[in-house]
Amino acid sequence: MLLDIRSISLLADYFVICSGDSERQIKAIVDEVTEKTKEERARPLHIEGHPPSGWVLVDYGGVIVHVFAPAVRGYYQLEKLWSDALVVVRMQ
Repeated sequence: MLLDIRSISLLADYFVICSGDSERQIKAIVDEVTEKTKEERARPLHIEGHPPSGWVLVDYGGVIVHVFAPAVRGYYQLEKLWSDALVVVRMQ
């Protein structure tokens, strides 16, 4: 899911929220995001969390990528917390 949070937050312009079904898949998603953005000369300002925790956050300044395990995503419910944000892309 891609949320446009520009009108409701100063934290960032966009949130990307996605899930991986295992620690290995979470790591693979984070690795792919960081590799592809590196190819575009964009490097994260900060990476927080680790796959075993069920939540990895990759901060690019204007874009923050959240990669969750399903249970952790359900617990924090960022989509609900940021429900006033414009949904740019939703994929199931």
